[in-house]
Amino acid sequence: MGAAEEIIDVPAEHIRNVFGEFDSFLKLIEQKLHVTIVARGGSLKVLGDEAHIKQAVRALEQLIHLSENGAAITEQNVNYTIELVMEDSKEDINDLYSDIICHTVSGKPVMPKTSGQKIYVDDIRSKMIVFGVGPAGTGKTYLAMAMAITAFKNNEVNRIILTRPAIEAGERLGFLPGDLQQKIDPYLRPLYDALYEIMGADSYLRNSEKGLIEVAPLAYMRGRTLDNSFIVLDEAQNTTPAQMKMFLTRIGFGSKVIVTGDLTQKDLPAGQQSGLDVALKILKGIPEIGICMFSSRDVVRHPLVQKIVRAYDEYEAKQAKKAHHRQGTGYTDNERKREK
Repeated sequence: MGAAEEIIDVPAEHIRNVFGEFDSFLKLIEQKLHVTIVARGGSLKVLGDEAHIKQAVRALEQLIHLSENGAAITEQNVNYTIELVMEDSKEDINDLYSDIICHTVSGKPVMPKTSGQKIYVDDIRSKMIVFGVGPAGTGKTYLAMAMAITAFKNNEVNRIILTRPAIEAGERLGFLPGDLQQKIDPYLRPLYDALYEIMGADSYLRNSEKGLIEVAPLAYMRGRTLDNSFIVLDEAQNTTPAQMKMFLTRIGFGSKVIVTGDLTQKDLPAGQQSGLDVALKILKGIPEIGICMFSSRDVVRHPLVQKIVRAYDEYEAKQAKKAHHRQGTGYTDNERKREK
């Protein structure tokens, strides 16, 4: 198709939010959608191939609408919107931002920012047990915490229980100062951070003293039955199959369970099978259990994190392909050396 152009108007009060600092968001759209954008006052002239112009205009319209809805546009918003229009997806980023779970103590809204996160949040609402599995930065733990705190504030559950496996709870912890709880607290710090940000330190401490919010290592769950509770198991890739079975069989009436983990970041001893791996295989056919698999496109941290995750995914896929090829062809030592 030949060169074309289209003009789109941006309301004056939304120019800074939509354009980005030093027009950084416009430059991102230009770079990824292969168009030229000329800003003149409150108007944008989009030049390029007709198909690419159509994508750029659709992206800009979604971002303008997002700004009109009161959202502060970030680089993650822009990148995700670009991905949607490049895939010709019917999804609109504004559909995600209309689902506000809660607000942090500073007033910041907590909401799903990708379609994967939206599916995860919807599954948490509708299912008793949900597994959130994927790379770092996809919001697995943070959204689970937001849903737990919201359910607690709405009196849907009587308490919140947050737990992680402390796989280093052997002799290495003995070198740390303090009692057992003080030794384990560093491993639970990400859970405390989310609690403080969403609920506030004072509110957390008050409810913790009453026993309504509990943050504990996974080993403390043995022998308990957890009724009317919202339970979050974080870093589940570091559980053993026996620990995972123990945890899942603690669930009582009126409870909801979220299990989060990243299968690429296991800290278990070599040769030890992950309880998360086993659980995903065994439980995948049970309709009351939701399994949400996140990908690099769901990363909502700094865009560089998304690039790092993708680079590792590509590297690991190549290594797996090489290993499979070697097993199938029976490489000799000399052939391995030449490949290197």
